[in-house]
Amino acid sequence: MKHLLFIGTLNQPTSYFEGANGDGLSVHLFDDETLTAERLASAPQIVNPTFLSPTPDGSLVYANSEIEGWYEGLVTALSFDRRAARLDHLNMQPSLGATTAHNAISRDGRHLFVVNYAMGAGGPDQALVAFERRADGSLAPGRISAAQSGTGPNAARQERSHPHSVTEMAPNLLLVADLGTDRLTVYSLEDEQLEKISVTATRPGAGPRHVALHPSGRFVFVINELDSTVASYRIGVGGKSLEEIAVYPTVPDQAAAANHASDLQISPDGRFLYGANRGHDSIAAFAVDAETGRLSPMGQVLCGGRTPRNLAIAPQGGHLLCANQDSDVVSIFARDAEAGSLVDTGKSIRIGTPMCLRFARA
Repeated sequence: MKHLLFIGTLNQPTSYFEGANGDGLSVHLFDDETLTAERLASAPQIVNPTFLSPTPDGSLVYANSEIEGWYEGLVTALSFDRRAARLDHLNMQPSLGATTAHNAISRDGRHLFVVNYAMGAGGPDQALVAFERRADGSLAPGRISAAQSGTGPNAARQERSHPHSVTEMAPNLLLVADLGTDRLTVYSLEDEQLEKISVTATRPGAGPRHVALHPSGRFVFVINELDSTVASYRIGVGGKSLEEIAVYPTVPDQAAAANHASDLQISPDGRFLYGANRGHDSIAAFAVDAETGRLSPMGQVLCGGRTPRNLAIAPQGGHLLCANQDSDVVSIFARDAEAGSLVDTGKSIRIGTPMCLRFARA
């Protein structure tokens, strides 16, 4: 089985990343059987696409540009012509905030949701922005947005609000994980306006980063960057509140001080979670109880490189890919669908400073 694999790589140096050896955005044809990735097209003009979202059919992709020192990042819409093997620029919009971190296409396809991590002060400083998607796939200017503020107990990392991801829990019901304030904020998007519905505090100093939604829609799981944990939450009636169930470490206690957890992915059947650990350079696995939302830790496997920033599970569920940012390699793991275990295949994709991996139909 073959799939499109979109890869975002760092191509402009920043003071807070180790290297920038990439060439922007590229599209590959990934073969599930041979574990090879044939490069089809690239867009080196896209600066630092640290996160991206393709449409399910791979005909469009939206790339964030994280540019140090700018008051606003950029969001670029591109079309991908499979037959011609070409990425074409549609348009670009300012992100209304600094250090643009994450994006997601809405379930109804009408919007692209974007969050800005933000560093320092100045500019429009919007945490969450909803961009309308036009008929041709381009983006209208961001007119729907919300700001966030606050601090956390970690003075070095939580000196201000740092929204890191946005997840659509139900149609037009959005969950924003804020690393800087230890808060999970739920917004509704109605009549082209964002309304704050609820705010759930995580454990102090946890630093919530990325979120995985259970296929049942009953639970969400949050990986916390600063204390290297995964927390499970029960979603309340109507999806408008969160109740903490339990919190689990992603690394052994002795490794936590030097570790910063990053991405979190859930298997297609919702039975297993996988979290990336930068510093410990491992992938933690958890079994998911579909009735209670509780997790059973399954240990860690080495990630096949340094600084695993992003994970992606192949559409058939048989493989997990890991973007090792500081090793210029994407490691490929075989995934046992029944046991949930990961085994390094020894196969990999050599690419400079990989930051984000996303699959789409070939």
